[in-house]
Amino acid sequence: MVNNSLAEKLITKNLKRVLFSPFVKAIQEFELLGSGDKVAVCISGGKDSLLLAKLFNELLKHKKYPFEIVYLAMNPGFSNENLQNMEKNAKNLNIDLQIFSSDVFYVSSKLEPNNPCYMCARMRRGFLYSKAKELGCNKIALGHHFDDVIETTVLNLFYGGQFKTMPPKLRSKNFSGITLIRPLYYIRERDILKWQSLINLNAMNCGCIVTEKKLPSKRREIKELINVLSKQIPKLEQSILNATMNANCDRLLGFKFKDKKYLFKDIYGATDDL
Repeated sequence: MVNNSLAEKLITKNLKRVLFSPFVKAIQEFELLGSGDKVAVCISGGKDSLLLAKLFNELLKHKKYPFEIVYLAMNPGFSNENLQNMEKNAKNLNIDLQIFSSDVFYVSSKLEPNNPCYMCARMRRGFLYSKAKELGCNKIALGHHFDDVIETTVLNLFYGGQFKTMPPKLRSKNFSGITLIRPLYYIRERDILKWQSLINLNAMNCGCIVTEKKLPSKRREIKELINVLSKQIPKLEQSILNATMNANCDRLLGFKFKDKKYLFKDIYGATDDL
């Protein structure tokens, strides 16, 4: 059974330096919260979103940011076992969870049977935005962590042919007044795994067809590649993140800004400073 008191103690004491401190750092550095915000903290049933909920719980106690929280979960087609597991974990961790249902797993697997992850993620995001707006929220918080960010960056580079990362804050184009935030931006997955292990948390890995049937996953491949390279290249992961903060636009062949594309001929005025 999950040890909730230990879960909270680790966040505020033993693992504060690697969990709560980087959580607060991301909120302050990227201005993720403001006075009067109502945040839908989205729970997938996995370790990352459950930690996110507990971190927000702790932040509420500090009363530094006057904001409201709704803990929101979508059942996209979980098995009864996975759904019951999510409900039990939320109860044991004192998370007052609101659950609504959809058919995302079924639809995405029909549309993209061999690689449904991208379609599934987009559909889940849309349902969450819609429900959050219905509940009067102006922000939704997702549990993407440091490793998700750098893996996405490499995925976009290798498979998308673009230098693009996962931003810490993003205004929705389709749902006016809703902003997505990622407060776990500076938290490493290894530290989340440590927290999970210490509190005996049996969280879902994903609960979808890709996990159950072990279908190929490009993200899994990139995760393994980064893990291999990080053993050979010091501070590789941090360098990848730093690269997203240090893009030299006058040394690129092109870039996009606010949906406008700039090509090399438009930016060629750069001088050679060698």
